[in-house]
Amino acid sequence: MTGDQCRSATGAVTPDEHGRRVAAMFGRIAGWYDFLNHTLSAGQDIYWRYRLARAARPHPGETVLDLAAGTMDVSVELARQYPDCRVAALDFALPMLERGTARKLKDGLEKRIFPVQADGRALPLADASMGAATIAFGIRNILPREDAYREFHRVLKPGARLCILEFGTGSRRVWKGLYNFYLDTLLPFIGDRISGDPGAYRYLAETIKTFPDERALARELLDAGFARVYHVPMMSGIVYLHVAEKPGRE
Repeated sequence: MTGDQCRSATGAVTPDEHGRRVAAMFGRIAGWYDFLNHTLSAGQDIYWRYRLARAARPHPGETVLDLAAGTMDVSVELARQYPDCRVAALDFALPMLERGTARKLKDGLEKRIFPVQADGRALPLADASMGAATIAFGIRNILPREDAYREFHRVLKPGARLCILEFGTGSRRVWKGLYNFYLDTLLPFIGDRISGDPGAYRYLAETIKTFPDERALARELLDAGFARVYHVPMMSGIVYLHVAEKPGRE
């Protein structure tokens, strides 16, 4: 894959076109996004995001980057777990941020969580300015991923953690193939009937099926310059928490 071409489940032929199509797609389903996340995961996504935030471990007073923040569930959890920290909530899809701002940034959170529309391949943040970074179910939407890794590495302080929450590869049979049936058939059907966007959840299923496995993702992070890389499986490997550290701090 060259810098001008990509293999996108949206049918886009360049990373820029892919980004625009993904942002538009998530913008169309913003109103149903939280409901479908909770419903399709049987509420497990709340626990997954708790584990993601818990792994970030910023120091008091630091700012945490939450990339692909969407409607800011992770941002709110970060603010809850680290009351002395601020959160930069960045996402390419403005309607998602607007939805989260209207529904969740209340009771003082609006003074600690700062939503900004931004491209994960070119973050509007200073070098070595973030005390931690998270991304939940968003790294597979950024092409090429190496550009996002480079930006994470640039904006993190030495010793700070990058924490990725992502589905495991859907090419591996889980629960005797029941999960694969769910991805191929049930997920697109339910997503279509509820959100009214037949392409969005077909795209989701396709990106999960083609996503690298946990070892390949760990290698990508090591190749991007991160250290102390490890992963934790949840729900028999349907979901993984990946943790990496920018070298430098004792």
